[in-house]
Amino acid sequence: SSSQLFYGDFVSLSCEEDDSSAGWTLRRNTTFETRTQCGAGWGKPAGSSCNISYIDPLDSGVYWCESREKATSKSIHLTVSGGSVILQSPVLPVMEGDDVTLLCKTKTTPSNLPAAFYKDGSLIRKQPTGHMTIQHVSRSDEGLYKCDISGHGESPSSWITVTGELKITTSAPASPLSPEPTSPKLVFILIWYLMVFCPYFISTLLLVSLYRHRTTGQMLKSHAQPKHGFDNNYDDGIHAVTTEHHF
Repeated sequence: SSSQLFYGDFVSLSCEEDDSSAGWTLRRNTTFETRTQCGAGWGKPAGSSCNISYIDPLDSGVYWCESREKATSKSIHLTVSGGSVILQSPVLPVMEGDDVTLLCKTKTTPSNLPAAFYKDGSLIRKQPTGHMTIQHVSRSDEGLYKCDISGHGESPSSWITVTGELKITTSAPASPLSPEPTSPKLVFILIWYLMVFCPYFISTLLLVSLYRHRTTGQMLKSHAQPKHGFDNNYDDGIHAVTTEHHF
């Protein structure tokens, strides 16, 4: 299907969901109409389809399907050209990674004449057979396209939408011989623990050393002959040191 049509073409549109069209109505917005349904002044219902036998530039507009519950489908934009050149392009959004072919076509034969293709007003390339393929489309290919055939004229512009995302993921097995790099977070935690607990460790060593020194002093006291006037003072000194370290 194409988003551009020649004046006087026959068009058949249908609403389908899981191979069923029950409860769906085709509607459109044009320059002069809003939300009008097939059969109400335009088109002819034919089972699951709506046929427009002789399409006119006034039929250019946005078309969509609507259910009884007012649910709507994706809309499409149809452009009916009164000129002699149209650009046939996808009527629905294309998936990223797909190939898209554009055809510059004349109303008269032959229709495969050399053509120039434009995107957003800039020339992309000139093709000898009137068609151009964009391989593996990406978001950057989204835009407004048109074509020109020398001596016949220029087509209307059509917007091409690229949707979705092509994801290719690969995973390599971890090598048992390659150690995992040290995490900056783990390094920080290790340093933090050292900074916090090293002072406690050093204080503990000092306390143990002072305790052993005090014990040695008491042993020396029990075996030495005290001098007159020093017994009470010496005991007070030991008691003061002991109290200080317990605190």
